[in-house]
Amino acid sequence: MPHGVLFRGGAEATIRREVVKRGYIKGIIGLPANLFYGTGIPACIVVLDKENAAARKGIFMVDASKGFIKDGNKNRLRAQDIHRIVDTFNKQIEVPRYSRLVPLDEIGNEKNDYNLNLPRYIDSTEPEDLQDIDGHLRGGIPDRDLDALDRYWKVFPAVRQLLFESAGRPGYSRLKVPPAEIKATIFAHPEFTSLNKTVTALFSKWCSENTKRLLGISKGDNPKALIAELSEGLLATFSKAKLVDAYDVYQHLMDYWAVTMQDDVYLIAHAGWGEAAKPRLIVETKEQKSKEEPDFTVGKQKYKSDLVPASLLVERYFSKERETIEALEAELGALEQKLDELKEEHSGESGLLDEVVDEKGKISKKAVGARLKEVGRDADATDERQALTEYSTVLDKEAEAKSNLKAAQAALEENVAARYSKLTGDDIKTLVVEAKWLASVASDVQSELDRVSQSLTGRIRQLAERYSATQSHLFAEVTALSSKVDAHRSGWVQCEFEPDVQAHRIWRAAIGLEGRGTQGP
Repeated sequence: MPHGVLFRGGAEATIRREVVKRGYIKGIIGLPANLFYGTGIPACIVVLDKENAAARKGIFMVDASKGFIKDGNKNRLRAQDIHRIVDTFNKQIEVPRYSRLVPLDEIGNEKNDYNLNLPRYIDSTEPEDLQDIDGHLRGGIPDRDLDALDRYWKVFPAVRQLLFESAGRPGYSRLKVPPAEIKATIFAHPEFTSLNKTVTALFSKWCSENTKRLLGISKGDNPKALIAELSEGLLATFSKAKLVDAYDVYQHLMDYWAVTMQDDVYLIAHAGWGEAAKPRLIVETKEQKSKEEPDFTVGKQKYKSDLVPASLLVERYFSKERETIEALEAELGALEQKLDELKEEHSGESGLLDEVVDEKGKISKKAVGARLKEVGRDADATDERQALTEYSTVLDKEAEAKSNLKAAQAALEENVAARYSKLTGDDIKTLVVEAKWLASVASDVQSELDRVSQSLTGRIRQLAERYSATQSHLFAEVTALSSKVDAHRSGWVQCEFEPDVQAHRIWRAAIGLEGRGTQGP
């Protein structure tokens, strides 16, 4: 329903009052704005339930208006937003600024008069970040700002003591370490290391509980049942984690499922592991070229492997070949940079390479060779001949590096293509489950840990910078700068203008000194 049904007067107010008094409304859930097509206004869900209505003592309200993601020109509820709403409502969990059970006495009192507008009962606004005037004037970080980070200090109590000390007056603290060392101090502390180990252990526990299930996927399995089992297990596991939001971890899995894992599981459930792992030929015609990026190419035929990407095979079986290719790429990059430097140094008007630069600003091997023949052994062209020779040498090295790189890449792609036919069923399962699926989710879990540390570090640095420039410090800086200005003024001297009398008169007239003597500032 539109939110208007919660607060409009007239006949609607009469209906609302009667429905509330009879206890028919079990709950109200406020949703984000711009969620539905055809309207940008926010909506709400009014849950009506006559069962046990006479015994109902309150209405459970949820303000979920902040939980969404932008999707084009509309807002969209994520999987974690929906799950959080359902869990909170079904379990009647009261969360500050999100949900609470509002007694019917409060709804029906004189102040509210059966108005069900959610902001009357749930203040979902974020607390204002207040500026402390005394902190700005005399320095020191207000303790109330540090106390607001209590959720971190409950897990890292010793970190606060390590980072802060009293600023010399009640209610204010100051940093004990330079701002640039805040992050390193937090990361290196045993309490943060312990949190990292705990979260890693929780993820390892979830992996060990589900690896066998993932390896056992077979033809005819139900992918939707699988993801429901996996996601609920992950959510339950991380509900025990500190600082890391279990719903954020849950969302990472659901995002990965939607983008990659879902297609993989459906492919396996339809064709089986062996058939699903076979690379498929990308079919192209002269009239229609494919936009797919091939995993590897054999001759002129391009192949794509959806279940087992070529990068997994390279990582597992051809790490030395990959390192060789990376070294060749680095060498080629250095040579290209050297060519750019030579061109920059010697091109332009009267530059030593100016004669070989074409209309597009390029220098070709052919043009360099032709110019070398043209200058021959001319004694007046020694510098140009030397620059041309150096550029030609680097061009030769670049061509050789390109050739070596192309040959190495071709050899690697042939090895990868041959390896696919040698993969056993166990090889495929290990690559997909451990190196692809679980490794991706593990990376996302680690990103949540990084976000925790970045959030704490960023807030501390912000507070430290905010109150670093005190009034006395600014006054001292102004005094020092004023002294420098005064010193420059005292150093000015009177001087006479001697050359070009006419220009001198014009200048003096322009600045209003004409008729005031012959001396200027």
